[in-house]
Amino acid sequence: MKEIRTEVDIDSSPEKVWRVLTDFGHYRDWNPFIRDITGKLNEGSRLEIQISTSTKKTRKYRPVLTKIEPNHEMRWLGKAFLPGLFDGEHILTLQRLENNQVRLVHREIFRGIGVSLAGSRLDFEIRRKFEEMNSALKKKIEHEKQ
Repeated sequence: MKEIRTEVDIDSSPEKVWRVLTDFGHYRDWNPFIRDITGKLNEGSRLEIQISTSTKKTRKYRPVLTKIEPNHEMRWLGKAFLPGLFDGEHILTLQRLENNQVRLVHREIFRGIGVSLAGSRLDFEIRRKFEEMNSALKKKIEHEKQ
């Protein structure tokens, strides 16, 4: 198992951050990492997610939404074509802070025998892309007019 974790504090309410994170149709407008998400925002729904790698390649995968807790947490689980080979659980958690701020905790938990084969490349690339997404989200929300 390997976990990648990043955080960003945003001057906003959890409700506003949640609206942006769950507005799948507009990810392309602000998100440099997750370029597109299609699917319904319901637990058990299958999403189609298109990401942009650090080498500017596009990858698609089809995870299942496993948890939706409005204004607090969203999770999806993606699996490789062979179960147990390489699974990734993507987790976005919002924590209300003082002074109308929210902390986004952005994680991915990888499991499977393929995790050890990916080595440090996985940690470096995914962490960097998460940080880019976090910064873009903060910029979008803090610079967007109410």
